[in-house]
Amino acid sequence: MMDHPENSAEYKGLTVNAGVENLPSVNPYATFHRKKQVLRPEEYFEGIRRGDMTILSQAVTLVESNLLADQAIAQKVIEMCLPYAGNSVRVGITGVPGAGKSTFIESLGSELCDKGKRLAVLAIDPSSERSRGSILGDKTRMNELSVKSNAFIRPSPSAGSLGGVARKTRETIVLCEAAGFDTILVETVGVGQSETAAHSMVDYFLLLQVTGTGDELQGIKRGIMEMADGIAINKCDGNNIERARAARVGFKNALALFPPTLSGWKPDAICCSSIDHSGVMEVWENIEQYIAFTKKNGFFEAHRTEQAKYWMYETINQALLDGFYKNEQMEHLIEIAERQVLNNEISSFIAANNLLAEYGRIKQK
Repeated sequence: MMDHPENSAEYKGLTVNAGVENLPSVNPYATFHRKKQVLRPEEYFEGIRRGDMTILSQAVTLVESNLLADQAIAQKVIEMCLPYAGNSVRVGITGVPGAGKSTFIESLGSELCDKGKRLAVLAIDPSSERSRGSILGDKTRMNELSVKSNAFIRPSPSAGSLGGVARKTRETIVLCEAAGFDTILVETVGVGQSETAAHSMVDYFLLLQVTGTGDELQGIKRGIMEMADGIAINKCDGNNIERARAARVGFKNALALFPPTLSGWKPDAICCSSIDHSGVMEVWENIEQYIAFTKKNGFFEAHRTEQAKYWMYETINQALLDGFYKNEQMEHLIEIAERQVLNNEISSFIAANNLLAEYGRIKQK
């Protein structure tokens, strides 16, 4: 031990210990994790069918991956799960930013789980146009629901998908249904002109609205309200109760002016509060009434058939886009055409037509 003056007898009760010499360059307590092993499609399928949440999450990650190897496995898993899908109630929930979508879903979801429902929440978080990143904080916001054993919450980045709905959400629904979830809630980014994407994958489309922010009908485009099978005026509590009730009358009057829906259903507006849980189950009862009504008149199955056709064409369109932009020969030609357009050498329309014509010749070879 080095001789420190503090170790002398005059400093009673004070001792300076010797330091450790020649420390190892590698932490001996560190643990090293091997790369996670990718399962075979059959193993993913078996895990999903027995309700293994970890394997279900891994399968959803494969579905969302853009890697060709992951996509090949994911498509095989989806194909095996398809015969066991389609037995759930699919509900899309959209609304203006700040309407309380996540709080409403937690309130409704907790009630449904307590009643024995198996609930999957597919929450779509907006992606940054600049960094392409997402916060994915819905599971944190739904802290009460996230601890329910019969609830599965999966936040996913929108990644610029149409209507704020991740392009892979429909395939994720198939996996969740095969895992035994009987209720699927799809939370979208917010109101926009492209919410058709959300409407085309759910049975019931709920528009969540909040009052006290100005003109209650301002900012809600007619196309969104026409797609809605029901409207919930959230935050009907405290000093906001009278305003929410007044807004409900306004929405009911607006809905009465719209042409009849294809399903024959008459949408209603309901006041609710996610904080004190009032009116939340009334919204769910309205959903159940809609499902029973459309199953009885045949619209339920017809609507799902139309959705399947819609997503077939969407998949074709996406595949064509990927084939065009990811083609190695086209990448070079696109760069040249882009420079020509920027230098005003050719118009953007001529450049596009030339590229499409060249792509056609490449595919014919």
